[in-house]
Amino acid sequence: MAKRRWSDLSSGQQAAAVVGGVVQVGLQAAVLWDLSQRPAEQVRGPKAMWVALSFVNFAGPIAYAVLGRQPRPAPW
Repeated sequence: MAKRRWSDLSSGQQAAAVVGGVVQVGLQAAVLWDLSQRPAEQVRGPKAMWVALSFVNFAGPIAYAVLGRQPRPAPW
């Protein structure tokens, strides 16, 4: 099977690849920002582990959002 080049993709496929990349970068940025702001007591597991897992496409950031965060205490 020959390698496909960017120019071989249809415009819809190119758009989907760009949107997927933007979503991935956005999710990862949100995780990294949250980890930098959230105290370690509110993170399930070591922060360094979650930083490393955030680089796993889509699954890492989603896993952090679902499993890695403990709820912030109410402000009152």
